Amino acid sequence: QVQLVESGGGLVQAGGSPRLSCAASGRTFSTDGMGWFRQAPGKEREFVAAMRLSGGTAYYATSVKDRFTISSDNAKNMVFLQMNNLKPDDTAVYYCATARGRLEVAERAYNYWGQGTQVTVSS
Repeated sequence: QVQLVESGGGLVQAGGSPRLSCAASGRTFSTDGMGWFRQAPGKEREFVAAMRLSGGTAYYATSVKDRFTISSDNAKNMVFLQMNNLKPDDTAVYYCATARGRLEVAERAYNYWGQGTQVTVSS
């Protein structure tokens, strides 16, 4: 089992640059792939970004590419999502998740999920 806890959300003005954090505990040694997803009101949960803790290319949704950056502090079992130039359309609950294997955009490729952190962007 892996437990994930997100933090760093809140009310942000458009153009703001908050950083979300995801703290992992439990069987973290079995985890290499990590992802961020988000779910806006009335919409399905969607992929945002993913990376391997062991290194390599990170992947981003087209809607956030060049604005968001996923990173990690492996010594602290933390994953981050730096969000820049936020837009009202970025308003959503943001979730971190552990990948079962390959990094994919589909939810089914991820097995452990946090409870989410709300990000609300005001215009």
